[in-house]
Amino acid sequence: MRATVGDRLIVEGTYGAGNQRKGIVVGVEHADGTPPYRVRWLDDGRESLVFPGPDARIVPRGR
Repeated sequence: MRATVGDRLIVEGTYGAGNQRKGIVVGVEHADGTPPYRVRWLDDGRESLVFPGPDARIVPRGR
């Protein structure tokens, strides 16, 4: 997985429908775009350092 600042990170819920969490990548720790990512979550505006698992995907900025 690779990301750049401005991409969206979408994490699918593991229990039931509608548990998806969306955030904007605001920081990338490694020059090659690999995790971890600093993400600002759209639901509450908080930021966290994220190591995405297999239930996550990156949507490039502009899509």
